[in-house]
Amino acid sequence: MTATPHQGARRSGRWFATSDLNGFIHRVALRAEGHGAAIADGRPVIGVSSAWSELVNCNVHFRAITAAVKRGVAAAGGLALEFPTISLGENLMKPTAMLFRNLMAMDVEETIRANPMDAVVLIGGCDKTVPAQLMGAASVDLPTIVLGGGPAQAAVYNGRRLGSGTDLWEYVAEHRAGRMSDEQWAGLEAAAGPSAGHCTEMGTASTMATLMEALGMALPGSAAVPALDARRIAVAEETGRRAVELAREGLQPSSILTTAAFDNAIATLTAIGGSTNAVIHLLAIAGRVGVDLTLDRFDQVARRVPLLVNVRPAGQHLYEDLFRAGGAPAVMAEILPLLDGEAMTVTGKTVAENLEGTPKPDRQIIAALDDPLGPPGGIAVVRGSLAPDGAVLKRSAASAELLRHRGPAVVFDGIDDLLSRIDDPDLPVTAESVLVLRGAGPIGGPGMPEWGMLPIPSKLLREGVRDMVRVSDARMSGTGFGTVVLHVAPESAAGGPLALVRDGDPVLLDTENGVLDLDVGPSELALRRADLIPTPPPYRRGYGMLFLEHVLQADRGCDFDVLLALPGERAETDPPGLLEGWLAGW
Repeated sequence: MTATPHQGARRSGRWFATSDLNGFIHRVALRAEGHGAAIADGRPVIGVSSAWSELVNCNVHFRAITAAVKRGVAAAGGLALEFPTISLGENLMKPTAMLFRNLMAMDVEETIRANPMDAVVLIGGCDKTVPAQLMGAASVDLPTIVLGGGPAQAAVYNGRRLGSGTDLWEYVAEHRAGRMSDEQWAGLEAAAGPSAGHCTEMGTASTMATLMEALGMALPGSAAVPALDARRIAVAEETGRRAVELAREGLQPSSILTTAAFDNAIATLTAIGGSTNAVIHLLAIAGRVGVDLTLDRFDQVARRVPLLVNVRPAGQHLYEDLFRAGGAPAVMAEILPLLDGEAMTVTGKTVAENLEGTPKPDRQIIAALDDPLGPPGGIAVVRGSLAPDGAVLKRSAASAELLRHRGPAVVFDGIDDLLSRIDDPDLPVTAESVLVLRGAGPIGGPGMPEWGMLPIPSKLLREGVRDMVRVSDARMSGTGFGTVVLHVAPESAAGGPLALVRDGDPVLLDTENGVLDLDVGPSELALRRADLIPTPPPYRRGYGMLFLEHVLQADRGCDFDVLLALPGERAETDPPGLLEGWLAGW
């Protein structure tokens, strides 16, 4: 075979453009799939990473989306090769999908690195899928574009459109308080899952889809298109076409995922009232490309950006309403004075260029920058004697009267202890108490489950209490709400001060001043530390053991230490000796 002029210059040409036995075997492998003409033409090879799985209802509709991406690739003169990876779903995976985010990132990274691709399309939906895919792809640094799966059709119960989680948590409280019958609860279950697609409010999946646009890694306007809307198929085709152009242009993630891009993402996160989980994911993605992103930067950027998007849990509407109001471009256009408009994006244009001509949005959904829905600082970072390395709080979904609070701790050691005692009528708790959960961090969970929105004790629910200060080393669903302090670092299982809290200890939260303190003297804490008994690790083999040995704390994104970008070095696109000489002796 004779290589075409451009094929040999592309990465896939290392597989297909040689006349030796290596090239012969590689070309035959694809001819066996019926791709003879495409190989002979020397088309750009576009890897299509699909997180389709029948174990993940958020992602189960991806076959149609993938087919549309492949049509777009073919129309632009490329060859699309779909490859599966593991798929992460928040509902069914135990103890938490977050335990496996890094495993999926490794799966995506090594599949891309080991195979003949010139560019990659990442198709993801449920919470951890999108960050996992981008973490892996960014580590390889081939031209990459992201496509989300879109929100599900809204459920309707008793004439009310429901958010997948936000409204559910309210009904859970009503059921626990005895104000919702078992028959009504069964009716809610029957109505709650009308279609495929990710959560319908500004949960983690919607947040991360929006932030892919803010980072510049997805086509403008692609994030919020509903899962079952024909326009998602159209944007999938356009994504496939753009992937081929990226392969020819060579625009890599490292040119897009810059410090400016992460600042833009944090600003957008704050404006949309997005999930606290995004903090961990953005930290992890930044670590893959060598951007020095810290918790303090989240606080600095968030303090100058107000809440604009009226979508649950920080507002009233659903994510599909944001789509109709103009989607992420309309939000970003509104906060453009607070963004770096010169940041490059996957379109080959800057943020400002992409936003030119964006129409004014529906003001019931997206407020004006000079007339916001809420004050700046929707994502707050707090530190102190209880969280030396920081913790986060979603101020935009908290109770204003609790943002400064001092109360006695009621401590739970892990989820089993919480579930066994939270509804005990003799639990020594009042509305002034601070509920504390430990043993739920990256190591202690394991995997940092979404247990941070501790339920209000049922006896307080019956008294009309709807929110309390809650503190933990866990995460919280992006659909959750309340005055919930999360991601306390270091976690209790890593020896953090959370391990030393006892019932009745005064806990001080001062959100405005960024403080989370345990008001107990150092000598008493030293005595308590001496009495700590180490907990045996939950895993002694396999991936679980690997996770426990290498996972970083929440303030560093919970990635593995061995997967961070090496200082001063570019990502290795290909492993050493990828093709050289393996059949030289033939």
